[in-house]
Amino acid sequence: MKNDGKVSSAADIMLGFAGTTGLEPERSGPVRYLWTDSFAVCNYLGLYRITGDKGFLTLALRLIDQVHHVLGRHREDDQRSGWISGLPDEEGEKHPTVGGLRIGKPLNERKIGEPGDDELEWDRDGQYFHYLTKWMHALNRASLATRDPRYTGWAVELARTALAKFSYAPRSGGPRRMYWKMSIDLSYPQVTSMGQHDPLDGFVTYQVLGETTAKEFGITLHPSFDREIADIGEICRGITLFTNDPLGIGGLLFDATRIADLMVGYGVSLSGLLSSVLASALQGTRFFSEGRYLQLPASRRLAFRELGLSIGLRGAAHLNGQIGAVPENFSSGHKDLARSLTGYFPVADAIEQFWLDPDSQQSQLWTDHREINRVMLATSLVPEGFLGIP
Repeated sequence: MKNDGKVSSAADIMLGFAGTTGLEPERSGPVRYLWTDSFAVCNYLGLYRITGDKGFLTLALRLIDQVHHVLGRHREDDQRSGWISGLPDEEGEKHPTVGGLRIGKPLNERKIGEPGDDELEWDRDGQYFHYLTKWMHALNRASLATRDPRYTGWAVELARTALAKFSYAPRSGGPRRMYWKMSIDLSYPQVTSMGQHDPLDGFVTYQVLGETTAKEFGITLHPSFDREIADIGEICRGITLFTNDPLGIGGLLFDATRIADLMVGYGVSLSGLLSSVLASALQGTRFFSEGRYLQLPASRRLAFRELGLSIGLRGAAHLNGQIGAVPENFSSGHKDLARSLTGYFPVADAIEQFWLDPDSQQSQLWTDHREINRVMLATSLVPEGFLGIP
């Protein structure tokens, strides 16, 4: 049985989150933010699986509906209204993700011709590819939990739109690339650089969606989706995976976990990719752990970034379990890399304990990012929903 103290803490966090953001009890003008809500949906699904309390399932599905009706539609301070896809209301209800989903930032997007401001851009709305992939993942987890393929269908529609709008062929030639941030209606880029791990996260997410749709629900996707998976796979070629950012390292570990699940559960051949991702994740984890970051006071630490690493390490524990259960699916190199990561599992414990301490939660950096911090803390405490751990 899962640690009862961790389950209780995670449940308290997620019930508090429901209250402060307008999910339960429902209120007009709920506060929705796509990254945080993606983790929250998975947390509610995980708590439902662990406790059997259908109230958590209700919250997960209600949150999905709220996100679509808030972030799938134009802002209240925008001259435009309705679904950002441009679909009429009835059709938009059937395809709420086909136009993408807003980030949920406090300020409206930068208009065409308006001067850029790197600092201000962090608070401006728009669409991020890596937020959209997290929502695709949450929708897919909802389908697997409810056995309703509708949610994965919405994820596939979102995946197609995202790749079509975020990827482009450089005028100077060379391989396709991806914009980091797009406008609310996906008509022009807001930030033209490419997120370091966006192509990898997209490739793994698209693979999961394809396999889930076909093998879990018996639905054959149009052959174009296979081509889209191949296209984003091409963008991945040659990208640098190593990072010393704890959130980025956690993302690599999360992708490694999903790659292993694809290899074990669906027979997808991704051995070389798993080796590359694990090697980069191990290198980054070692680099981060040898530094003095975790010795800093709360006033100098961004909780959600290091909690990303903690969540990734929980995924690495699941990956080691997969290797132990079906060792024939993995090479000796995979086993060595995964085994080396076990030495860093105490880092996840230390991160959780630090941010569970009420004194740590008094820092300004915690309160400035309270919702994302506490939801990702809950994910680390109860990773079953997010990681898909049985």
